[in-house]
Amino acid sequence: MNSETKICQNCKNNFIIELDDFSFYEKIKVPLPTFCFECRTMRRIQFRNERSLYHFTCGICGKKGITMYHQNSSFPIYCINCWYSDNWDPLSFGLKYDFSKSFFEQLKELNQKVPRPNLFNRNCLNSEYSNIIGESKNLYLSFSVNNSENIFFCKSIDRSKDVFDSLSLINSNLCYENIRGENNYNSSFLILCRNCIDSSFLFDCIDCQNCFCSVGLRNKKYVFNNIQLNEKEYKEKIKTFDFGSFRNIQKTKEEFENIMKKFPRKYAQIIKSTSSTGDELSNAKNAKMSFDAYNIENTKNIFRCYGSKDCYEGNNIADCELIYEFSGGGANNSYNLLFANNGLKNLRNVFYSDFCASSSDLFGCTSLKSNQFCILNRQYTKEEYEELVPKIIKHMNDMPYIDSKGRIYKYGEFFPSELSPFCYNETIAQEYFPLTKEQALNQGYKWKDKEERNYEIDIYNKDIPDNIKDITDDIIGKVIECNHKGTCNQQCTEAFKIIPEELQFYKRMNLPLPHLCPNCRHYERLAQRNPMKLWHRSCMCDKTTHIHQGKCQVEFETSYAPERPEIIYCEKCYQQEVY
Repeated sequence: MNSETKICQNCKNNFIIELDDFSFYEKIKVPLPTFCFECRTMRRIQFRNERSLYHFTCGICGKKGITMYHQNSSFPIYCINCWYSDNWDPLSFGLKYDFSKSFFEQLKELNQKVPRPNLFNRNCLNSEYSNIIGESKNLYLSFSVNNSENIFFCKSIDRSKDVFDSLSLINSNLCYENIRGENNYNSSFLILCRNCIDSSFLFDCIDCQNCFCSVGLRNKKYVFNNIQLNEKEYKEKIKTFDFGSFRNIQKTKEEFENIMKKFPRKYAQIIKSTSSTGDELSNAKNAKMSFDAYNIENTKNIFRCYGSKDCYEGNNIADCELIYEFSGGGANNSYNLLFANNGLKNLRNVFYSDFCASSSDLFGCTSLKSNQFCILNRQYTKEEYEELVPKIIKHMNDMPYIDSKGRIYKYGEFFPSELSPFCYNETIAQEYFPLTKEQALNQGYKWKDKEERNYEIDIYNKDIPDNIKDITDDIIGKVIECNHKGTCNQQCTEAFKIIPEELQFYKRMNLPLPHLCPNCRHYERLAQRNPMKLWHRSCMCDKTTHIHQGKCQVEFETSYAPERPEIIYCEKCYQQEVY
């Protein structure tokens, strides 16, 4: 059997089904995809809203709180405690399968009735303003966080404590503005750094301590602007730098960016991995087109995944096996989970389902907990279930769902975008594949117009004191103008407030107040990450001091596009450049 080229029914571009893919599709008994990788990802993550939060009132207890669903949603919204309780029965919404309608029409009808939990919050304390979180406490406006404590304004944080304004961080403590890091402590403004302590403004540094404004360091101490100093010289230098001044920090950021531009970059951040392609990978085996993942095996087209194997087309997966076309929620300790969303935990043999937990043998179900042999939230016996499911699959192929743009959805395709309870720009699709309103509507996606905001500004951006030493406690709760003032494409809230824990952290770390709202700060961090896409390129090194003769001939797959200005090296050439 050879690889096969297909035409994506969405973007009309060619994509390839590789030889190794056929065995996986055969193993899970699904047909070949009809959307390309990029369009499959874009469709799938339209079902994952992390940051767009609204006020709501629980449909059972009447408690007011925060939810990821807009108040115009057709289905009831329950607080997480009521949703988990026995005060309601999700099977009471069950539908008998109707072979005169397409499967997705019936699933849409079910989803418009079944209650949803206000947020994805699994065993968390004091974290009412965060979403897609598990086994954590004291989180605020943070998303996709696991086993962590005191996390504020962050995304994708695992096993960390006392972290503010960071992205993709593991096993770290007392950090600010860290992007893609691990095992860092008491450090600020780090990018692609591991095992760094008491340092600031570092790029791709490992095992460093007391270093400042440097790139490509390995096992170093007391380096300032990539110049090696002794301990006394370094401490005298760092003592003159005013970390508490916003103007000083901004100036240093610009200088730091200029330093980074001049230094070569490794084609990908792949650590302790074999036969793997993608970026931000560690302890991976046979992982293809995989991003932001660790401790994985036999994966393809996945991101934000750990402790899993045999997973294709998924995001936010933890400790799972045999997953295909899954979006959101972790689905911890699940097996054979196909075409699903928001899997909470312990799912087995579950298909086309949303917000289900501790269940098995489900097809087209929503909000079930500890159930088995259900179709469209209707209970069946084991024999009835096993007889009906093959008939439904055949019916999905004989009577497919066709959306408003003529895209065809048979068995084997993820939910149509039209079934998402969210608008395109409410979801992480806008983070990874940003569109304008016109582009989204032209592709058949829903769009949420900006709501009128009538903030009464207490402190205009130009009037924010420059230095943290000049900030008093009375700034807490004041409405501060965001410097973007809603003119950007970053979901700007136009204004923000400082909370007590935040001010305490800035004073402890001697850092100035931010001048952007949390959403704009988040998008600024996202801009420093590469896209989830690979290009075939060659090493750009032509140094005569390296082991190759003439220009290096090593080729690789990299997330740095050819038109980008960075100097991209293969691993061996890069290793000869680091200090």
